[in-house]
Amino acid sequence: MNPDLDLGLERIIRAPRAAVWRAWTDPSQLEQWWVPAPSRCRVDHLDTRPGGAFVTRLSDDGADFGPHMDACFLAVEEPHRIVFTNAIDSTWRPAHPAPVAMTATITMDDHPDGTAYRLVVQHRDPEARARHSELGFADGWTTVAGQLAAFAERITAR
Repeated sequence: MNPDLDLGLERIIRAPRAAVWRAWTDPSQLEQWWVPAPSRCRVDHLDTRPGGAFVTRLSDDGADFGPHMDACFLAVEEPHRIVFTNAIDSTWRPAHPAPVAMTATITMDDHPDGTAYRLVVQHRDPEARARHSELGFADGWTTVAGQLAAFAERITAR
């Protein structure tokens, strides 16, 4: 991780890695945790393979869903690593995503307490990193990681 260009977070999720992986790769599960509550998510495309589409929609009222993420998976190594970028959209066209272009790498490793979860978000330059940070990277991605943890822990406790 380059501290001048990247933002990241790490946490332990008290659920098996297979459950965390499914939460990331099953559209019906991803919809339940992918955006900070109380907003809601709808998955339009989730083709978790290199070159596959990652398209989600967001709703603040649960009724009207607008664009949220239009991205492309770059690498998928089950059950360990997912890499996607919004700098290329789901149709492989160069994109100018708001608020910033980024490449996100999610790694999941076995841990004695469940899953070691790590996220690194790369930016093209220090200004893009700073902008993402100022717009609430830490709060947003930490909230979503917490929702992922709660979801995976809940479904494995059943």
